[in-house]
Amino acid sequence: MVQLPADQVRSAANRLKRAQGQLAGVVRMLEEGRDCEDVVTQLAAVNRALDRAGFAIVASGLKECLTQEGGADSLDTQKMEKLFLSLS
Repeated sequence: MVQLPADQVRSAANRLKRAQGQLAGVVRMLEEGRDCEDVVTQLAAVNRALDRAGFAIVASGLKECLTQEGGADSLDTQKMEKLFLSLS
């Protein structure tokens, strides 16, 4: 199991917290009966924010795998491919 460096964890957590705030805004918009187009636009922004956070986490994990003892030889490429594909 790969552990991310503390700075990478903070960065990913901050991205996810921002997305959480955006999502709360989308829920409020729905509850307030806001225009559908505006709601969908904001929902798409939340989706992109989550995607970016996910890719950042996977990329950081890949970097850690490559810099640890064993490097690329110890990397489970099928597992990494599955992680990347789960975000698409």
